[in-house]
This record gives sequence, C-alpha cells and structure tokens, in this order.
Amino acid sequence: MTAPTGTPAPSFFSSTWLVAQREIMARLRSKAFVISTIILFVIALGGMIVGGIVAQNQSAMPVAAVGSAAESIQGDDAYEITEVGSVDEAKTLVEDGDVDAALVPDDSAAGVAIIADTEAPTSLMMQLSVTPDVTLLDTSGDNSFVAYFVAIGFGLVFMMSAMTFGSVIAQSVVEEKQTRVVEILMSAIPVRSLLAGKVLGNSILAFGQIAALAVLSIVGLSIIGQSELLLGLGAPILWFVAFFAIGFVLLAAMFAATGSMVSRQEDIGSTTTPVTMLIMLPYFLVIFFHDNPLVLGIMSYVPFSAPVGMPMRLFLGTASWWEPLLSLVVLAASAVLVVIIGARIYENSLLKMGSRVKWGEALRH
Repeated sequence: MTAPTGTPAPSFFSSTWLVAQREIMARLRSKAFVISTIILFVIALGGMIVGGIVAQNQSAMPVAAVGSAAESIQGDDAYEITEVGSVDEAKTLVEDGDVDAALVPDDSAAGVAIIADTEAPTSLMMQLSVTPDVTLLDTSGDNSFVAYFVAIGFGLVFMMSAMTFGSVIAQSVVEEKQTRVVEILMSAIPVRSLLAGKVLGNSILAFGQIAALAVLSIVGLSIIGQSELLLGLGAPILWFVAFFAIGFVLLAAMFAATGSMVSRQEDIGSTTTPVTMLIMLPYFLVIFFHDNPLVLGIMSYVPFSAPVGMPMRLFLGTASWWEPLLSLVVLAASAVLVVIIGARIYENSLLKMGSRVKWGEALRH
C-alpha cells in the first residue's frame, strides 16, 4: 500500500474521496443496509397509503352557511351544509361543535368570511377562489393530534438514521483497528483523510436516504390528495433535510472518534453510549414536549436537537423567518468544532491497542 519511490503521495482531498468511495461501496454491497433501507421506505409508503385511505373514508365536513354564502361551496360533496338565518346562529353551531366552520357574507374580495373555533380550515379556504378572512373563536388551541404524529415522524427518522449510520462508522473503525488494516491504510494516506472519508461517505449515504424519504413523503402526500397536510409539511421537511445533512456530520465525527478509543467490537458501547444518548434525547423531548414552545425553542439552538426542534417549530408556525437560518449557522459552527476535536481523538487513539483509551489521553496533543 506504500506509494513507490518517486510517486507523489495522494493529496488530502483525493485520499478523502477514495476512502469515501470505499465506504459507500461497502454499504451498498451490504445486504443488511439494502434490506433495512427498503423496509424503511416501505414503512413510510405504507403509512402514507393508510393515511390516505383513512382520509378518503372521512365523512363530509359539516359547515354552517348564512344566506348567499352557501353558494360558494354548493354542490361539493366534501361539505355537509347547514343553512342558518344569522351570523350568531352560525357562531353558536361552531362553538357547540355541531359544525367545523361557518361561511358568512362579507364585504371583502372573497365575498364570504370563515368562522372557525381553534384552527383555520385549510381545505375550506383552498376551495374558495379568493382566500377569505378567518375569525377564530378560540385562539388557544391547535391540532395537537397531527402535531403529535409529525413530532414522532421527525424524531423517529432522525434517531433511526443517525443511530444506524453512526453505529456502522464506529464498528468499521474498530474492525479496521482490530484487524490491523488501519496500519496499512495509514502508511498510504493521512490519518485525517481516513477520518474525513469515513464521515463523508456515510454522510452522503445518510443524506441520500433522508432526501429520498423527503421526496417520497412529498410525492406520496400529493398523490393521495393530502394537500392540506402537504401545505403545512412541505417547508419543514426541506429544512429537516438541510439540518440533518449538517447535523449528521457532527454525529459521524463523534462516532468515529469514540469508536477509535477501543480495540474490540464488544467494547464499543463503553465509549459510544454518550453519543447514542444525545441522539435518543431529542426523540423523547420532541414527543413529550411537541406543544411546548419553550422546550422546542431551546431545542432549536442546541446542536444535537436542532434537526428535530426547528422543523417542528416551523410546522407549528412558531418560528420567525430568520430563526432557522441562525440555528443552521449555530449547528454548522458546532459541527466544525466537533470535527476538529474528533480528529484529535481519532489520531491519538487509532494505533493504541489493548484497554480503552482514556479521554484525557485521547485529547492530549
């Protein structure tokens, strides 16, 4: 593996890309990886199909209408119209839960206005040619049922992908160290190229998997007619992909560094457990506090939880336009710092065999 005399050694970038290609091809040739990816896609597709069937079997939306306002949705089977004589009667029906919303005459360009209880009915708004004014009788509520399942979706995808690829990186590092293959690799390429290639190769695969899931979700929701849910989920999904791409680089560097501190596969858990806990924590936080603005706000700026917390806030509409940009900058800066520290641990631990390398020894220059 040592370069012949007179042959220039490969550059850092070319060495990094060679290692990244090796990692990508090794994963793609792995039956376990291919099968797990297919299962993940099938579960995602099955969930959307079931959701579409449930949505299609739902009964027509009960809507109260005052006077001529009923003409705007007349003849549409998606709505069950109850005509009333006054706006006060319509409000009473909405407050009592007898109807989901009410249409009343209005002087605006739409010609009608919508009265709802806690949430603006997006499907009804989209049905009208011009978006009408919306009055909410109870502004304290939200669609917690949908928000809960969106929180599970973001948290579960992040946790599964990060843990799957992260553990693969740690196992690969230990395997090369245990079999002494790493000594041959280090004689041909710089140590940092070896680390960078592992992080880059697995990050590309993880990002590709998440991007494919995002496209599948968007296309699937469009095909099954879930335009209302897609309207609220489209931007958060794209932001989730962007946050995951940077966040996984941070986690990958940590898995590679902690994996290099041990020499046997059975000892991996002793060093990677803290990283695993950092991945699992956002999953539980976003599920238990999916409707808590304070907790989600804090999660949005903590590097390990930002890929879950910020997209969730964007879905709920509680984040300002500049917040995801600031959160992304914080995450990127944190990733650079962690990669630098991880590279030092990796370099100091890779050739040390036997017992687990202590943190102080791994960090010592």
